[in-house]
Amino acid sequence: MRELNIIDDVKFLGKQVELVPILSATDLFLIPSQSESFGLSALEAMACEIPVIASSVGGLPELVIHGETGYISEIGDIERMAKYVIDLLSNNIKYKMFAAASRKRAVDFFHLDKVVDQYEIFYKKILSEKSPL
Repeated sequence: MRELNIIDDVKFLGKQVELVPILSATDLFLIPSQSESFGLSALEAMACEIPVIASSVGGLPELVIHGETGYISEIGDIERMAKYVIDLLSNNIKYKMFAAASRKRAVDFFHLDKVVDQYEIFYKKILSEKSPL
């Protein structure tokens, strides 16, 4: 960080228990991962009405709806991600639409009650099927 002269601009907060106040103070959530399973951190940001700009890896394209709750870029396409950042931060109406859509998607599709119900249905189905052995 010293070499890049960003030590005064970047803060490493360490392990945090209360994420909502931190996420709620942000404008965007960028996740330029090369490897990602589901993207729980992106979902947490969306639940706080934060649009997400993410790589097209793992479950992120399922979570983030391109052009609605955020943007998806190819892995390593930092220039495209930067353009998406500028696009959202320079258009307040679009930003507010993306923010509201992010929260709605997080609640409507990934709320704990809905996910637990889906798992229960899946497990009941699996348990009711006869084993091929």
